[in-house]
Amino acid sequence: MIQLLRRKKELSFERRYPASIEAVWRAWTGAEQLRSWWGPEKTTIPECEVDLRVGGRIRIVTEATEAMGKYQGTRWPMEGTFTLVEAPHRLSYDASSWTEGEQDTSTIRHTNDLELTETADGTLLTLRISITEIGPKAKMAAFGMKWGYKAQLDTLEQHLAAAGDGEVG
Repeated sequence: MIQLLRRKKELSFERRYPASIEAVWRAWTGAEQLRSWWGPEKTTIPECEVDLRVGGRIRIVTEATEAMGKYQGTRWPMEGTFTLVEAPHRLSYDASSWTEGEQDTSTIRHTNDLELTETADGTLLTLRISITEIGPKAKMAAFGMKWGYKAQLDTLEQHLAAAGDGEVG
């Protein structure tokens, strides 16, 4: 049972990266690169698929590591369909995220809109997430999405710096 929200929950993030717009685009749209920075701390990405075209699928499975204690082995799939692909500037997808084995009660439905803008010192990333439905056991997870994305965007910065791919300046 999924609860339709009376009012959409909106999250918005803005980050600047000292990397080329192409490097940020590749990090966000390449399955192998996504595996290295996606997800909160103490997790891994055992499955990642990206069919980068309108109507194509994105699927990322995040799994808790031993460092997450009693949650070790818990898996959180996210599956979506791309609705807009304008390389290297805009990307949108409608997606569902849930706890594996609890899909009926833990699903969160959301739309993610990513915009990349080239700047003099790198790339400005703007991410808007609209949460439209939340399962009854997913309220805390939906609340935690804000903090999870903040940490994830920090990890993206580290990934881009380590890759040294497309640095500007």
